[in-house]
Amino acid sequence: MVLTDFVSLRFEMPAMMILHHSAIPAVVLVVEDEMLLRMRAVDMVEDAGFTPVEAVDADEAVAILEARSDIALLFTDIQMPGSMDGLKLAHAVHKRWPPIKIILVSGQLKLANLDIPLDSCFFGKPLEAKVMIAQMRSMLFHA
Repeated sequence: MVLTDFVSLRFEMPAMMILHHSAIPAVVLVVEDEMLLRMRAVDMVEDAGFTPVEAVDADEAVAILEARSDIALLFTDIQMPGSMDGLKLAHAVHKRWPPIKIILVSGQLKLANLDIPLDSCFFGKPLEAKVMIAQMRSMLFHA
């Protein structure tokens, strides 16, 4: 192949496709202090087709939210150590970043709909992967 053939091949190659915003996977912030439970939640986020970002407590989650503008959903445990629990985090996120969808989970608490931010949802542990994946997809695809 001579240089002129290479140059002509370069122009015959299809143009690079421009990604539409909807083609980019949504980013889900997973906040869970227990490593194994966080890993399981991250797996569910990935299985749903989204990109996970991990935090071990509310303080780390807020720092991530302040540094990034691409978080679409907060997936948080309620009972965590630190300056605030997951419920307080959910209310803070809803107030400061209203477009972010919120899923709260707990193995010990049961919440009434009035206790959680508007348009959020609550699930008791143990989490059923199919249900969680369907809920994340519903919240993010039908926003």
